[in-house]
Amino acid sequence: MDEEKKKEYQKYVKEMTPTHSLPLLMARAFVTGGAICAIGQLIVNYCMNGLQMDKQTAGNWCSLLLVLGSVVLTGLNIYPQITKWGGAGALVPITGFANSVAAPAIEFKKEGQVFGIGCKIFTIAGPVILYGIFTSWALGLAYWLLHFFRG
Repeated sequence: MDEEKKKEYQKYVKEMTPTHSLPLLMARAFVTGGAICAIGQLIVNYCMNGLQMDKQTAGNWCSLLLVLGSVVLTGLNIYPQITKWGGAGALVPITGFANSVAAPAIEFKKEGQVFGIGCKIFTIAGPVILYGIFTSWALGLAYWLLHFFRG
């Protein structure tokens, strides 16, 4: 009887577990990330050629507009749908980071400015910031030690 229950459970788990096509997911991520990067390149080209900005200023405007677009699309509940379809292609660029900051702020807005937005805004982005800063510190220390002992 116990073996029969295990087999039934394994059959149930197999039926309920979603199946994913890795090549399809990779293609979606590639298309989504590529589209975001293409939009960024269009912004940079327009700023440099149309508005006569230098490369640094055009890059700054590109980052600003991509973050703004991501936050607006998050507020309109469109960016989560893009993320669901495009996976890492939507999460890895700067737009994904902006989404990870804006989404908790929108979700916990009803709990107030301090205990809602203030406490929850970096719920997702906080670990990324923490480990990014720690890793850059550790790599900087290793680089310094390497050059210090090499003479």
